[in-house]
Amino acid sequence: MSPKRKHAEKTTNPELLRPASPGSSPTTSSKRLRLEQEDEHEQLEIKTAVAMYSFPSKKKADIKDPATASPAGAPRNGFKAAPTMQANGGPKRMLVKNFRPARKVDTQAFLKQTWQNIEGALDTVFAGGKTDFSLEELYRGVENLCRQGMGKETCQILLEKCEKHVFGTLGGRVKETKGLKDVDVLRATLHAWATWMEQLRYIEWIFCYLDRSYLLPERRSLRGLAIDLFKNGIFRDPELERRIIDGACELISVDREGKDMDRETFQKAIDMFHLLGVYTKYFEPRMLQLSQEYIHAWAERESTQQDLATYVKEATELMEREMDRVQKFNLDGSTRRDLLTLLEDLLISGREDRLTNADDIADLLEDNSIEDLKRLYRLLERRKRGTSLRPAFTKWIEDTGTAIVFDEKEQDDMVVKLLTLKRQLDHIWKVSFMRNQELGHAMRECFEAFMNKTKKSASTWGTDNSKPAEMIAKYVDKLLRGGAKAIPAKLIRKTAEPAAPEADAEEDNEDMALDEDAEVNNQLDQVLDLFRFVHGKATFEAFYKNDLSRRLLMGRSASADAERSMLARLKTECGAGFTANLEQMFKDVELSREEMSSYKSILEERGEKQALDLNVNILSSSAWPTYPTIPVIIPPHIKSVIDRFEAHYKSKHSNRKLDWKHHLAHCQVKANFPQGRKELIVSSFQAIVLLLFNGVKLDEHLDYNYIKEATGLPPAELNRTLQSLACAKLRPLTKHPKSRDISPTDTFTLNASFTDPKYRIKINTVQLKETQQENKETHERVAADRNYETQAAIVRILKARKKIGHNELVAETIRVTKERGTLDVAGIKRNIEKLIEKEFLEREEDGGYSYVA
Repeated sequence: MSPKRKHAEKTTNPELLRPASPGSSPTTSSKRLRLEQEDEHEQLEIKTAVAMYSFPSKKKADIKDPATASPAGAPRNGFKAAPTMQANGGPKRMLVKNFRPARKVDTQAFLKQTWQNIEGALDTVFAGGKTDFSLEELYRGVENLCRQGMGKETCQILLEKCEKHVFGTLGGRVKETKGLKDVDVLRATLHAWATWMEQLRYIEWIFCYLDRSYLLPERRSLRGLAIDLFKNGIFRDPELERRIIDGACELISVDREGKDMDRETFQKAIDMFHLLGVYTKYFEPRMLQLSQEYIHAWAERESTQQDLATYVKEATELMEREMDRVQKFNLDGSTRRDLLTLLEDLLISGREDRLTNADDIADLLEDNSIEDLKRLYRLLERRKRGTSLRPAFTKWIEDTGTAIVFDEKEQDDMVVKLLTLKRQLDHIWKVSFMRNQELGHAMRECFEAFMNKTKKSASTWGTDNSKPAEMIAKYVDKLLRGGAKAIPAKLIRKTAEPAAPEADAEEDNEDMALDEDAEVNNQLDQVLDLFRFVHGKATFEAFYKNDLSRRLLMGRSASADAERSMLARLKTECGAGFTANLEQMFKDVELSREEMSSYKSILEERGEKQALDLNVNILSSSAWPTYPTIPVIIPPHIKSVIDRFEAHYKSKHSNRKLDWKHHLAHCQVKANFPQGRKELIVSSFQAIVLLLFNGVKLDEHLDYNYIKEATGLPPAELNRTLQSLACAKLRPLTKHPKSRDISPTDTFTLNASFTDPKYRIKINTVQLKETQQENKETHERVAADRNYETQAAIVRILKARKKIGHNELVAETIRVTKERGTLDVAGIKRNIEKLIEKEFLEREEDGGYSYVA
């Protein structure tokens, strides 16, 4: 049984509650009266305990002696059963009345007497004295006042007492600081606030019953009244209100100036503003107003005095400091939102022209300032304005790229500079611009624009061919001939982790080979990325074919895998038609090896032995570049070996004709010099010249005209050959007199002092280097082919359309010839006129053209 149930049973004992009978003793009667005069609190408990019983009648319950009132067989508990308790709609309340007449009490006298004790305690609390009074007694006194129905009077007296204290004592102390700084006024207010909050604790303890029984039903509280008193008595004082708020704002100004801020005071001020309910109405607007003035002045000053990178960095730091202060001191979300909007408006939107200045951004791009550009982009992106960098970004790319393309003095380094620029911009786009798609598209459009700019210059021999396409082809040739060694140091990728020092030497060599192949492939991918921007693919194709032919014929490829990999890339990028001839060149070399292997097998079967080790490459004239036939007198013992192979080939392929290109051949010559025996790797023309010195004494001279007649070489080829033998770094021949140029009066002797630490020596194999004449011929051939392709495109367009306007024809021609290399508008007009002369089309009266069937 619960304690509450026990208590209920005890208080409802019929022996205690039944009325006194005439024969009852005074003791029983006095017990009943004492029970009725119990404390009101206990009476409430009795009411609560007996409220669970109900009676069927609305009449008062007749409580009788259970010994005489209970019928036979009824329960002997002193109560009559209530069978209709459920039907009557719930339990009835039983009242236990006190029949003793109540004493009359003078409430005013009681209030005055009780308040004297309370007031004394309050004076002690307000004076800051020692609290030697009993809080329990004071609490009981307030409780008795409230029970006597004097809650309103008590509350009124308390408010008057507190108002006098707050308006007088506390307010007077704060007003004494009016002559000081705003921060001092704020500190005095905070001190008064802290004092009042400490005193309020005692007030709440003493008047707790008043707070609960009287103020709470009226939706008021002691704390709320106390805060209102402080707000009305001190904060809203006309002489104090603005200065208190400005004192808190002054603390923010101190922090903005970089000085030590009284953080504790500021935090207490913010807490006080929140409790007083003045944060949103008074503090926040004033703080935002002063912040606006400060930020506007700061932006005006810094944007004018500082460079762009410094301004962006300091603006970012300012925003971080402002937001950090908001978070640290737990300012409202509305303050954070409004202050951030203010910062972004004044520092970003209001200074967008400064932030997107083309010259300043160009300086950052020129210096490759990754972090500065990253901060700039992030700052602009706060307002979704990161793409506003596009005009300045594209202008710098196009200006820089155009300068590289048209720099005739540094054309050999054009591709390296373009690759460096591309790598730099890719890194900026990924790291600084967060892979912004619009800026990425703009970057690629700029590369496409400046790499297809053309102008007739000496470097292109008066044609408008694409110079970048030519230089890309030559850079690929350099990579495929030299491998990883040909890659400039600034373009080599840095490995993330160094090789383990304990690795075996064999494993190191394998890793090095793998790394070299990977580096070459990476470079080829980057070059191909540049190649995609080029419209004039015909120029690239022509020079790439020339260089590929030299590599295949001279055996100069560093890696057959790299060659096949590049060919596969070009096929994927440009299609099978673009690489058909290139693939045929590889097939010809492979078939030539098989042909030579078959020829040598036949000689071995016959028991015949060759005086020379001859290797011949049989090339399809349609797939390979067109090579000129240079006349030369072949030495008889070499001529016999060549004739013998030619007879064998014609017997095997009766309908084919061999056209020998001796200037593409190279030889290995064994030479005996006074300083030692050497093996020289030379061109066929160099070998023919050197063979003339067999049987000649060391001091015997051969003049220029004799060598010319003996070799049959044209003067240009002979001069170039003699210069490579007598004027280069390695000189097996000595020229008399010594000079850099070859003249018909010169004589030549064998160099008796020729020596070299190597046994096998390469002598400036001129075939590997493109001559000026060959370069000119290639450019002119590409230009002529482009004119033919343009004319063919015009005819195809007219044949399909039958009739077309001039502007539409020009635009359509540019579109269909874009991949191979587009002529300018003037060049297209010239080709239209040529087709009119050839009667492929005719001009209409309206200025258009029609196809002539």
